[in-house]
Amino acid sequence: MLFRWIYRLFLAILATGLLAALLVVFAALVTLPSLPSLETLTDYRPKIPLRIYSTDGLLIGEFGEERRDFIKIEDVPKSLKYAILAAEDDRFYQHYGVDYIGVLRAIYSNFKFGGVQQGASTITMQVARNFFLTKEKTLNRKFSETLLAFKIEHSLEKDKILELYINQIYLGQRSYGFSSAAQSYFGKKLGNISLAEAAMLAGLPKAPSRFNPVVNPDRAKTRQQYVLKRMRELGYISAKQYTEAKKTAIQIHRQVKTYAIPADYIAEMVRQVIYDRYGDEAYTRGIKVYTTLKKADQVAAYRALRKGVIDYDARHGYRGPEAFLKLPKDLKDPEALQEILQNVGNSDDILAAVVLSATPAAVEAFCKNGETIRITGEGLKMARRFLGNDPKIGEKRIRPGALIRVKKMEKIGWQIVQLPEVEAALIAMDPNDGAIRALVGGFDYHRNKFNHATQAWRQPGSSFKPFIYSAALEKGFTPATIINDAPLYLGPEQTGGKAWEPRNYDGKFSGPIRMRTALTHSKNLAAIRILQAIGPAYAQDYATRFGFDQKHHPAVLPMALGAGSATPMQMAIGYATFANGGYHIHPYFIDRIEDEKGKVIEQARFVTANQNAKQVIDPRNAFLMTSMMQDVIQRGTAARARVLGRNDIAGKTGTTSNAVDAWFCGYQKNLVAVTWMGFDEPKTMGNKETGGQAALPIWIDYMATALKSIPVAKITPPNGIVIAKIDPETGMRDMFGTLSEYFFQEQLPPEIDYSLQNPDFTDPLPGYIQ
Repeated sequence: MLFRWIYRLFLAILATGLLAALLVVFAALVTLPSLPSLETLTDYRPKIPLRIYSTDGLLIGEFGEERRDFIKIEDVPKSLKYAILAAEDDRFYQHYGVDYIGVLRAIYSNFKFGGVQQGASTITMQVARNFFLTKEKTLNRKFSETLLAFKIEHSLEKDKILELYINQIYLGQRSYGFSSAAQSYFGKKLGNISLAEAAMLAGLPKAPSRFNPVVNPDRAKTRQQYVLKRMRELGYISAKQYTEAKKTAIQIHRQVKTYAIPADYIAEMVRQVIYDRYGDEAYTRGIKVYTTLKKADQVAAYRALRKGVIDYDARHGYRGPEAFLKLPKDLKDPEALQEILQNVGNSDDILAAVVLSATPAAVEAFCKNGETIRITGEGLKMARRFLGNDPKIGEKRIRPGALIRVKKMEKIGWQIVQLPEVEAALIAMDPNDGAIRALVGGFDYHRNKFNHATQAWRQPGSSFKPFIYSAALEKGFTPATIINDAPLYLGPEQTGGKAWEPRNYDGKFSGPIRMRTALTHSKNLAAIRILQAIGPAYAQDYATRFGFDQKHHPAVLPMALGAGSATPMQMAIGYATFANGGYHIHPYFIDRIEDEKGKVIEQARFVTANQNAKQVIDPRNAFLMTSMMQDVIQRGTAARARVLGRNDIAGKTGTTSNAVDAWFCGYQKNLVAVTWMGFDEPKTMGNKETGGQAALPIWIDYMATALKSIPVAKITPPNGIVIAKIDPETGMRDMFGTLSEYFFQEQLPPEIDYSLQNPDFTDPLPGYIQ
């Protein structure tokens, strides 16, 4: 009886097993045709973001949902391979997609410890899931995953499967693949990571959010220790390596989305161009864009602009705390203090801080970087008025809960500062081909993404005068022509609007002066008389040679003082024509575009001065204008630029009515730079905030670095330019004259004839503009 019972039980189990096997085979036959093609794996094209580089090859921007770097299996460090195998699938090179021993081990471990302690998914199964399936925990998904694993193993070599896994797996911090994760967590290339770092990365696939070393450093360390232990048990590392790796301190890279160069504005310009050409593929196909930006120039421009804006802000005083926050009960709880600052951003080295205590002698504050600081002495200078009991300050007084800004200074330590309200822009380019070397579109891209360098249409003020003077040279004027700098009344028919009685900036009039002198000291009345003489319509048309649009510069007399509108980019293009000898160039900022394999798919095409660029003004005209604008720096409104110690630089200041806009446009033979400052909502910056006061210092600070290694250029007069001695009072040639002046050869002024001098002669001087 017992034997018969056992026999029947055996038959029942066998029948059940056969039935189960048949069901599995049937399910496989039904499921196999619906499984996805492996083309995605055999022709693997990972979603690699758009990356933007400087001309030096430094990363300045990255755009795409997935941060990913593809790496070939032969370039993966052995320590990382072993760490991944130890953590995820130590029998990877022995099984055929499903590790039955691993399954039994997982079942035993889970039964022993009461819960899910180990998984049974192989690396191949994870590849199947990551590429083709959802993460839902259903029997059907698991079955499909298993079948796909067999299919993958049958079609691909083991190293190829591991390569796919290493590049595809999500590891937290928007990082896909181990190469990207190494950069995100440690700020290193994958080939440079240590054994300890490899073990920490290998611990991430199990649960990227739980074992993220940025968010959960303790859990990440525990997981890393487990991976190292498994590596030792499997013989992948020696006892010495194991001991050293356990003790190795790991420095976590906590900076989020930082780049080698602060160039957010131009990175966004590139992104827009690439998206217009490639659509959504721009963010996934691994396009690399190399710009014309130079690191040294861009860093210098960024620092100069921020310093100039901060200096302006300091001149106009502290405005008080930005807001008042509700402090937590425990002022020593850093997490609670961080929470109230979570929605407040820093601006580079200007940090947000909440005041914990405040007296006229000291302020204690908690910074967003997690540091509690004490500010005393000189560090309180800017905000001292807001620390007392001045009744005029009222509720704006600095007190506990006040949201302030602080900056660590080299000599005095922490200092109370503020985020400026004024904006600025700087653009620098090579005048010979239009390659943009530096571009800063505002004080802080993350606060204000409006690109003032390319989008801000502002009145150029006196910085537009050189284009009027250049037109006058074409009409027969010379640098020695005498212009009357005297009061002038203009009716509505002459201004295109209201009656106008223009004034010079200093309110003074110089009477008859040479045209060179008028430009050197930016005399408004002289510029208007020049425009009257040559005609506004002619000047308007002439300005188009420099790239200006007629609709933005109406043909009325206020055009002489820059009453039209232009962007800093347009002004740079215009001044480039003077710098390069009279050629019109087109700015460009993309040098080349490469695909994910480094193949060049687009190369910049540009025109070059003296080669294939269009000549728009006489080179002699460009030379005379450069000569006159050199005087602006050597003895005129931009005299503070003499601190650079160079005689090969030229330029012009610009200040609009009521100091709403401040400009400086200047250049050297191989570099033109334009700086602008003003408020987004146009208003006065203050009576003394001229182009020479507000914009010129930014230009000087930038040029001090940009021209540091460039030797002083020798500027040689082109053919057709002659030099002659003149009488400074009349502008006429004078063999006994005290000044020398340049002229077009065919436009030499008449020579004073002393033999015909008549003391009663009262006719106007030759070339005199009344």
